[in-house]
Amino acid sequence: MFEPIKNRYEFVLFFDVENGNPNGDPDAGNMPRIDAETGLGLVTDVCLKRKIRNYVDIVKNGIEGFDIYVREGSILNNQHMKAYSALDIKPESKKLPKNEEDARRVKAFMCKHFYDIRTFGAVMTTEVNCGQVRGPVQINFARSIDPIVQQEVTITRMAVTSVKDAEKKDREMGRKHIVPYALYRAEGYVSAHLAEKSGFTKEDLELLWQSLTNMFDHDRSAARGKMATRKLIIFEHETALGNASAHSLFDMVEVSRKDLIRPPRAYSDYKVTVNMAALPAGIKLMEK
Repeated sequence: MFEPIKNRYEFVLFFDVENGNPNGDPDAGNMPRIDAETGLGLVTDVCLKRKIRNYVDIVKNGIEGFDIYVREGSILNNQHMKAYSALDIKPESKKLPKNEEDARRVKAFMCKHFYDIRTFGAVMTTEVNCGQVRGPVQINFARSIDPIVQQEVTITRMAVTSVKDAEKKDREMGRKHIVPYALYRAEGYVSAHLAEKSGFTKEDLELLWQSLTNMFDHDRSAARGKMATRKLIIFEHETALGNASAHSLFDMVEVSRKDLIRPPRAYSDYKVTVNMAALPAGIKLMEK
């Protein structure tokens, strides 16, 4: 039986995109997300968690304890019924079991069975109610280091949609939205206190680091261009409570441009450094 993690962690993730759309905004015609005031690019936490889920599903496909709760096309009530069926408990519409022990067992099953629930948590208060779980792992929106340029590129398709279209034209036009290049920074947290409640283990943590490092290699598409994790910086605390504030650790990680005259077009145009002199006692730094 694996034990929940005993240490607190924070991490900083750097990833980049070249000639692609890392996270389109459906309210803006699927243009790359942007901070309207600063011009910096954004990638939501939901987008990053989706890539982590997909990677875990590939690596642990079919292995008990690593099922994915939020997957494309899944029906959440059916996911919840897995707990009631396995525990031979009859669900009551929109309510947890009246017996407190049964309610605890239902929630514990969901955490044990689904990797993303014991990692990110979930609100499972639907028609088939499995309660709520606060996940130990949380990720902020990723933000680009420099303002991005949203480009709309016209593309053509040599085929047409219908016979009627073929009578009028021999090709169709389309649009593709890209960022020529951007380096993004995301920051995240891992709580040992919440890990104890959800059952998030050291094995789960290593799988998280593996996912953050490799997730873009299994998420290729024509729309996303070339994306890659460039650096993962991890701060491990000696204790569950922690030995320093998260923001002070994040401030240690600095990014600078090597050439301020021309726009950045590669990761090599940046320099990522960690101020090791400011590393507090009781903190271990790891890089992947």
